[in-house]
Amino acid sequence: MLVLVGVLGLVVGSFLNVVIHRVPSGESVVRPRSRCPGCATEIAARDNIPVVSWLLLRGRCRSCGQPISVRYPIVELGTGVLFALLTAVVGVDWALPAFLYLGAVGMALAVIDLDTHRLPDALTLPSYAVGGALLLLPAVAEGSWDAYLRAWLGAAALFAFYLLLVVVYPAGMGLGDVKLAGVLGLYLGWLGWGALVVGAFLGFLLGAVVGGVIMVVRRTGRKHKIPFGPFMLVGTLLAVIWGNPVWDWYVGRLG
Repeated sequence: MLVLVGVLGLVVGSFLNVVIHRVPSGESVVRPRSRCPGCATEIAARDNIPVVSWLLLRGRCRSCGQPISVRYPIVELGTGVLFALLTAVVGVDWALPAFLYLGAVGMALAVIDLDTHRLPDALTLPSYAVGGALLLLPAVAEGSWDAYLRAWLGAAALFAFYLLLVVVYPAGMGLGDVKLAGVLGLYLGWLGWGALVVGAFLGFLLGAVVGGVIMVVRRTGRKHKIPFGPFMLVGTLLAVIWGNPVWDWYVGRLG
């Protein structure tokens, strides 16, 4: 199962490369077919096999020889590994499709944010409906209505928290982060309040640590902007894996 889901992730990752390239500029992700940016030659099916084609072509276009960014196989391989990891954590469960969707859209948003310092509404806003619909599957199949209600309360809570931060300190983050926070709160809320708290905390912790390292290495000031979306997403991933155990350990220490 992990291998099958991992292969599915490779295929999805190939599509995510199109999403990452086109969504920020408002282009369709369906048409036209993918082309080489150098010679405009359509990419043949044999040259569009995730990871394998890039290796066989040695990272260059078959027609004109222009280099193909190594980011393409990295996104494909990363999505495959992420899908397998989420399957191992969530299990073969009714909730798995929802978390695989989160992994896919999270991968696209992280790379886009690193590239453009933007979190496009075209990806974040539909994720409320898609995530809510997919989490409805386990709610109906397993009767997990308490978790489903908690998911939406978590979405509202994390959205409101980030919105408050933007109101208090507008230079700290953007509205894109606020919209993403609601999506992440939906999933973390499904897992539990402990996972929600841990996921939110880890996002800020990772952002502070990495931001501090970058300022020291590059000798930049606090005004140097660093996209926060990737830290939110990594914090959420870590909370999906360890959020509830970490919260239980912390509460136990307090007791």
